Amino acid sequence: MATEFLMGNEAIALGAIAAGVGVVTGYPGTPSSEILQTVAKRSPGGIHVEWSVNEKVALEVAAGAAFAGARAMVTMKQVGLNVASDPLMSLAYLGVKGGMVVVVADDPGPISSQTEQDTRTFGLFSKLPVFDPASPEEAYEMIGDAFELSERYGTPVLFRPTTRVCHGNAPVTLREGRTAVVPEGFVKDPRWVIFPRLSYESHLRIEQTLPVIGEAFSGYRFNTLRGEGTLGIATQGISTAYVGEALAALGAGVPAHRLLRVATPHPFPKALALEFLAGLDRVLVVEELDPVIERELQRLAGERHLPVTVLGKASGAVASAGENSVESVTRALAGFFGLPDPVLAAVTPPGEAPALPLRPPVLCAGCPHRFSYLAVKHVMRKRKAVFGGDIGCYTLANADPLNMVDTCLCMGAGITMAQGLHVVQPDVVHFAFIGDSTFFHTGIPGVINAVYNQTPIVVVVLDNSTTAMTGLQPHPGTGATMMGSVAEKVDIATVLRAIGVKHVEQCDPRRLEEAEAAVTRAVDAAAAGVSAVIFEAPCIHLEPAGPMYRVDPDKCQCNLCVTRLGCPAILSVAGKAVIDESLCYGCDLCAQVCPFDAISPVTAGEAGK
Repeated sequence: MATEFLMGNEAIALGAIAAGVGVVTGYPGTPSSEILQTVAKRSPGGIHVEWSVNEKVALEVAAGAAFAGARAMVTMKQVGLNVASDPLMSLAYLGVKGGMVVVVADDPGPISSQTEQDTRTFGLFSKLPVFDPASPEEAYEMIGDAFELSERYGTPVLFRPTTRVCHGNAPVTLREGRTAVVPEGFVKDPRWVIFPRLSYESHLRIEQTLPVIGEAFSGYRFNTLRGEGTLGIATQGISTAYVGEALAALGAGVPAHRLLRVATPHPFPKALALEFLAGLDRVLVVEELDPVIERELQRLAGERHLPVTVLGKASGAVASAGENSVESVTRALAGFFGLPDPVLAAVTPPGEAPALPLRPPVLCAGCPHRFSYLAVKHVMRKRKAVFGGDIGCYTLANADPLNMVDTCLCMGAGITMAQGLHVVQPDVVHFAFIGDSTFFHTGIPGVINAVYNQTPIVVVVLDNSTTAMTGLQPHPGTGATMMGSVAEKVDIATVLRAIGVKHVEQCDPRRLEEAEAAVTRAVDAAAAGVSAVIFEAPCIHLEPAGPMYRVDPDKCQCNLCVTRLGCPAILSVAGKAVIDESLCYGCDLCAQVCPFDAISPVTAGEAGK
């Protein structure tokens, strides 16, 4: 057996390949994106891999494959599960034939998400089994177990790695060979058609099956109980590693205790948990994000009248939000055991540590979205407007000096929220910015709604030819698929015209005057209904950089390039603009806005001087 140093997402992908997965679908979303990409890269052949247009579509494609007996996997992040929840709730009732694992990567922090929602809680809500890996090595093994359980009980299974598991790295021993799965094919049966009577019977079946799975989980190899004493620690996922490191830091002073690790939070391993609770006085629960284990232990203690105090998020013993860390867990355990806090003791200098410098996220130097926003801002500088944003790297334009994102809720909501805002404030021009991938994801229904209800909004599609923020994945407008084939591009302008948008204009935002003229025409056209501007310019990661630019200090007089653009390559030094050539992409936006012609490209002979 070979051993590879793998990212957690790579381990999940290779574990699924070893388990005989036949269909993998998903929508890119950090921290999950590398799972599907790794399957596509490392596929031995015979695996269908696709980026679907959104998570709902991805889950439904995978469900069809599972109905036909194939092992199927879907990948997404936690907010993507909201999009997929409609088919998933019904699929929990219908069940599957081939194993089906829905990998939902949670993002405690959150580091790159709108919410900190906990997929374990969604497992309780949807009545689906949940697997919660603690490391890349464990994720590799556990994904195969998830497929097996899914087939054994005919149910979809949720698999919930968190950011630190997804993006952590570890040596993983890979199994030889691959589980052979030959799909039987779709067999017609009334069970595959959801009706109220069938749903009632399926609900009864689910309620009968969950305790059986919970009993099996009590003996599951990754649910562990060790140690003795009257104090207990219960934990899960990556927090298991934090607890281990924290106990080592606290050293020999740690009193005897039991340690329960829960790898399958739903259905809860009740028998194992009762064994853990028996004879304990106090328990500290360390988990991310919701108090799932804490509530279950409290419920069991109350149900069995056990004289044990369960501490955790509700009691304030651990933080109620955010991700855990070795330091935070060490402090929580020190307080639980009544020991000195080694984290505070390690801070020897008196007073507070100096504040870290602020490093706000910004659009990349050379990003074409900066041109697009600047064009709209300049046109609307004397008119009242609301700029609706959406999910993507273009959301970074919310910060000064651009300050061009007034709303941001979820994928596709910029277009629909603009319509609601117009109803209340019809005298305001309402813009809806959306990216090309997000347009295909959930933007189209919102535009149809605006056309149907005759709501005059200006839709601005920022088409940079990729799904940039999650790692440059293809989408229907790029003409490429994850299977390596060349596909017919779905043209955004054609789609908009087909659904009834009368005024649709395409332009390159890097030609700033032309972009401003296009925005002006779109605003005028919006008086008669929905209008649209499609700004087409590739992400800087898809094209080589142009010549670097430099500021002539003798001509520099206004610092307008600093105060208007927010480009990370431009700063002000002693009242003069200066361009950091190591960051400059050569886009020439600064040169276009400079009123004194103080900015010009660096010639080959001048570079580096």
